[in-house]
This record gives sequence, C-alpha cells and structure tokens, in this order.
Amino acid sequence: MLMLRLQRVGKIKQPSYRLIISEKVRDTQHGSLEILGTFNPLGKEAAFTVKEDRVKYWLSVGAQASPTVHNLLLA
Repeated sequence: MLMLRLQRVGKIKQPSYRLIISEKVRDTQHGSLEILGTFNPLGKEAAFTVKEDRVKYWLSVGAQASPTVHNLLLA
C-alpha cells in the first residue's frame, strides 16, 4: 500500500521534512517514488509547501496519508 509520509532531513536539532510517497512497509530513508513537498516546523510560520496536483493524483489512485500528513493537509 502506498502512503504519503514525512521523511526527516536536516541537521541535528534543526529538522525539516519532505513529503514523500512510498510503500508503507519500507523505511522512509530507503527511497521514495516521488517528493511531493516540504515542511519546515522551525520557520517563523511553519512553512508547508505542497504540489497539490500530485497529492490529489496519488490520493485518487488509492494512496493513504499518514495521520501527521493528514492533519497537515487539513490545516
């Protein structure tokens, strides 16, 4: 099953995240099918950028969002 998940990148104590699509059973560091956006929680406004058309496509073909990604997409 495909999942929209966050992949942690960045330095120690300075996290930033990529929104990726990957298999549910795989580790997020192993590889992804596509990078769909970024999330920086340490920025002044917690910048969350997304390729909306690609996210809608992956959700339409049956991918599911992780609980954290689901909450970010609703906000």
